[in-house]
This record gives sequence, structure tokens and C-alpha cells, in this order.
Amino acid sequence: MTGSGPKLGVLLLVAVLLQTVVVTITVLHFTSALNSMKETFARSSVSCLTGSDLQSITAVRGDPCWQVTQQLHLLIEKSLSQRYQRRISSAVRDEVSRVLPSLVMEDRASPRPKVAAHVTGSFVPKLERDGGDAVPAGRRVQGQKISWWEGQKGLAFLQDVQLLDGELVVSQPGLYYVYAQTYFRHTHSLEENGEEAEDRGKPLLQYVYKKVNSYPVPILLMKTSRTSCWSRGSDFSLHSAHQGGLFPLTTGDRLFVTVTNASAVDMDEKSSFFGAFLIS
Repeated sequence: MTGSGPKLGVLLLVAVLLQTVVVTITVLHFTSALNSMKETFARSSVSCLTGSDLQSITAVRGDPCWQVTQQLHLLIEKSLSQRYQRRISSAVRDEVSRVLPSLVMEDRASPRPKVAAHVTGSFVPKLERDGGDAVPAGRRVQGQKISWWEGQKGLAFLQDVQLLDGELVVSQPGLYYVYAQTYFRHTHSLEENGEEAEDRGKPLLQYVYKKVNSYPVPILLMKTSRTSCWSRGSDFSLHSAHQGGLFPLTTGDRLFVTVTNASAVDMDEKSSFFGAFLIS
């Protein structure tokens, strides 16, 4: 019994050592196998992108490379589409800016309101418009004001601008393009009495005024003229006066048009009109 004790201890120690060696060898084997699998998977994923013929891969739907290449193609198409769209938009914007700079504005967090008005001639009985609206001499306004503009029907419209007593009332401050055209039609029925001969050669003038709250006298913005010469054998003569320009306006400013002979204005909507629109 005394001699069998040491032998049993040695056997136990040898068994533990053998078990340790077996476990170590097993762990090393599985570690090596796992590393080999990872390397193989990495090589196969890279081969999807480095293969010489990607089109042949897309034909095999079961191949994992098919999904990789499909996703890659979609990403490339999306990136190229966004890139060319930006380039095309920039090119179009630059061309429009070169031709019509006033129509191209930078994007803003709060876009400016659309403010515009286009009023046209309105047919009224001749007795109502003969002589137009006389302007008091103390106001230093030349000509006769045209007050029978149409703001709602036909080609006319008002967008955030009011039409009061023939005057456009500005509601938003900014830089405006203001324009006006009047079409004069002179008849020659009085020539035999010699009265029209006195008017022959006299200029037909058109004025555009601005009234502001801080100044008592209307301010002349523009004026233009046409000489009323005509042939003796004609029954009537036609003359068109047009003008336009950019002006800074503030809230409450009022615009109106005057002419030297309001009774001779042809108030067809396509011949005589008046308007303004906000630029910036």
C-alpha cells in the first residue's frame, strides 16, 4: 500500500498532462481553421470587385458576388446621377442668369412674396373720360391722369398690389420694374375748320409719377413723347408711347400715369396698359 501511493499520483499527473496537451492541440486546430475560413471569405469578397468580367457574375443570382456587384452598381448610378444633375442644373442656371439675370435669384430660407400688377385699358363712355382727371396746378403734375384702368378682367391682374382711383398702391418694399404704354388714336374730322392744323406736330407725352407719404408733391419717374404728325389724306393717326424702368419703392407708394391728351388714348387692353412687379 505504501508503494502504490506514489505510482497513483504519477499516473494522475500524466493523465492531466495528456488532457492539457489534447485540449491545447484542439484549440490550435480550430483557431487555424477559423483563420483559414476568414481569409477565404475575404478573398472571395475582394474577388467580386477585382474580377475581370463583372457582367458574367451578375448572371448568376445565387452567387454572393451577384448581390455585392448589384449594390455597387446601384451606388455608382445614384452617385453619377446626383453629380450630373448638379452640373446640369448649374449650367442651366448660369445660362439663364447670363440671358435674364433678373429671373435668377439665390435660394433663401424665406422666399420673397410674388408681387405684381398689370392693369389694362377699359372701355368707358367717351363723355366720362374726355379730358381725363384734371390735376390741380398746385400739385405740379403735368398732363391728365388716366384713372379708368381695369385690374381684374381679361389680361389684367393684381397680385398683392391694389388699384385705387387709377393708381397702383405698393404693399411690399423693394426694387420694382415699372412700365406703361398708351396708344393714341387721333381722328382728323376737324381739319376742314383749321382747328386740327394747330395740333399737327405737337408731341404726345406720357408721364409716370410716384406719390409717397413723406413728400407732398408727386415725383416724376419717367416720361416719353411721340410727335403727332400725320398725312392730310388720312382719316386718323396712331401713335404708341412706351417706357419702363427700375425703381426702389416702399410700402404705401402709389404709381399713376398721365398724358397730354387723355381723350385720344385708345383703351384697348392690348394697346394701353400699365404695371409693375417686384424684382428683389
